Amino acid sequence: MPINKKKKIAVVTGAGHRLGKEFALTLSRMGYAILLHYNTSEIQTQKLAELITAEGVDVFPYKADLTDHKQIKEMWKFIHSLPFDLEILINSAAIMKHNDIRTLSYSDFDETFDLNLRAPLFCSQEASKTMVAGGLIINISDIGAGKNWLGYPIYSISKSSLEVLTRILAKALAPKIRVNAIAPGLVMPPESGDDKNWEKLKDKIPLKRSANPVEITSMVEYLLLNKYITGQIFAVDGGYSLL
Repeated sequence: MPINKKKKIAVVTGAGHRLGKEFALTLSRMGYAILLHYNTSEIQTQKLAELITAEGVDVFPYKADLTDHKQIKEMWKFIHSLPFDLEILINSAAIMKHNDIRTLSYSDFDETFDLNLRAPLFCSQEASKTMVAGGLIINISDIGAGKNWLGYPIYSISKSSLEVLTRILAKALAPKIRVNAIAPGLVMPPESGDDKNWEKLKDKIPLKRSANPVEITSMVEYLLLNKYITGQIFAVDGGYSLL
């Protein structure tokens, strides 16, 4: 289909599956052209691209390892070459691995921080170069940023750091660009998780259930609508943060 040069584009990292996919679908339904970043989820991303294309929306799947700074640069070079106004970046790509702080390796640390913190920083830096006035960057944190999770210490630390980065970027990029973060609680079970443990977690939280993905993605619509919000972290967690 011909490219509409008046359209605006949204970039979603980690768009191939899980919440990244839901963010991409939400924005495509709002009429944004979509850059679907993925690394290993090629089959899922292609299926998602076909689904979005069928709705008459321009979509651009793009493979990149965001732990490699050169690949980040190349991805953004491609994005900046597209004849669309860049309005939204959602930094959703992340890794969550079980480890023990007492035996953690250098490579475990680097792998998590390179994707969960460094990539959002440099993607935001690149986005800010051409993002239109009124643009919005949303970092996807986790309610675990405020928890002392012994099983996922580096993940928790990386997400806590991402929230600090969100506030710093919000101050640095204002007033042209707003920067906020969404911190989901229980939404989708870990792909290699324990079903029994997942049910126990749901029973502990005040609302006694996991979130519907729409209850998370609706925050994107809210942040697009209310243009007087920047530098904030929104917990959408069913009360998990109260524990």
